[in-house]
Amino acid sequence: MRIALLSYRSKPHCGGQGVYVQRLSRGLMALGHDVEVFSGQPYPELDPGVQLTPVPSLDLYRESDPFRTPHWREFRDSIDLAELAVMWTAGFPEPWTFSLRAARILRDRADEFDIIHDNQSLGHGLLSLHRVGVPLVSTVHHPITHDRRVDLAAATWWRKLTVRRWYGFLRMQGRVARSLPRLLTVSQSSAADISTDFGVAPERITTVPLGVDPTVFRPPAAPRVPGRIVAMASADTPLKGIGTLLESVAKLRTEREVELVLVAKPTPGGTTERLIEELAIGDAVHTVSGLDDDELAGLLGSAEIACVPSLYEGFSLPTVEAMACATPLVASRAGAIPEVAGPDGQNADLVEPGDAEDLTRALGALLDDPQRGRRMGESGRQRVLHRYSWESVAAATVDCYTEAIEAMRERQ
Repeated sequence: MRIALLSYRSKPHCGGQGVYVQRLSRGLMALGHDVEVFSGQPYPELDPGVQLTPVPSLDLYRESDPFRTPHWREFRDSIDLAELAVMWTAGFPEPWTFSLRAARILRDRADEFDIIHDNQSLGHGLLSLHRVGVPLVSTVHHPITHDRRVDLAAATWWRKLTVRRWYGFLRMQGRVARSLPRLLTVSQSSAADISTDFGVAPERITTVPLGVDPTVFRPPAAPRVPGRIVAMASADTPLKGIGTLLESVAKLRTEREVELVLVAKPTPGGTTERLIEELAIGDAVHTVSGLDDDELAGLLGSAEIACVPSLYEGFSLPTVEAMACATPLVASRAGAIPEVAGPDGQNADLVEPGDAEDLTRALGALLDDPQRGRRMGESGRQRVLHRYSWESVAAATVDCYTEAIEAMRERQ
């Protein structure tokens, strides 16, 4: 097949969208398909043989200069003006404006592709492509309505208005999701949430779990670092539960030597940095970012425990990556995590999301029983080998493509 894979932003190494685009395109290419990725900034890192077509935005949220005001020479058309206007009024325009730009490119190239696969933009531009008869599917990792609920709950009363405005794009995503013939998602939990929050009929949603490369994410050859806990957070937001983990680390330090390594890039002066200072645990908490797969696997393999404290996850790739490294896992009983990790106590100890006391007890108990930790890690590794691989993800995704193409032909 000739596949156009769309992603409005594809940050490499950190963030689910960039990882998904890079690894799915690799798996599709390995099956013999031609893949061209259309992405806004930040652009993904792709395997040789996968073509990247940049769909440049104004890059208003670049890490070096977030919420920047572009120079007037950077403006190319009315979409650029609309993008800036939405940002200036506290909204998030990227899913919408990316879909308009991508549709403009693909309308002239529609006959070059057998299928268009959107990765979570759910922008209005997709509907114009669907109306001209291009087979189209969209992956929704989870409905961002969950992020909005958590952010609203954590916001002060005067910030709630701007939080609601930021998530204004969700109205568009709900309308587009209801209009597309087929959606893919990564877990049964996410499928249920998409159906409830976006009003999509369950029979139009297909679940294809994510995968991991077990030859990269594998048990370590060197001894694990005593007391080291590793956690990953693709965004410095309340949804990731890092505040709860920091409170637990502060409690654990009163009884034992522990070290927390966060794979994250906290917002300078933001909630995470302030809490580390308030808890006086700066000497025990280290942050790293920009790791490639080999470096991330090495870090996970060095840990005595991996932790996923999220308040919600549509799938939780960090859970699978930790299990692939045979690293004992403590994770929240939230979203799709129990579905991914399996029965409580077998491959992971599951705790109440947002409950620092429960998390502290689970981490302490596992640190005190390394033999049980080894059994748990070995069991988790076996679960990954049997259930989660990018080869199976790519093959199942191609099956969905085939169904979408056949459905389009029947309508024509």
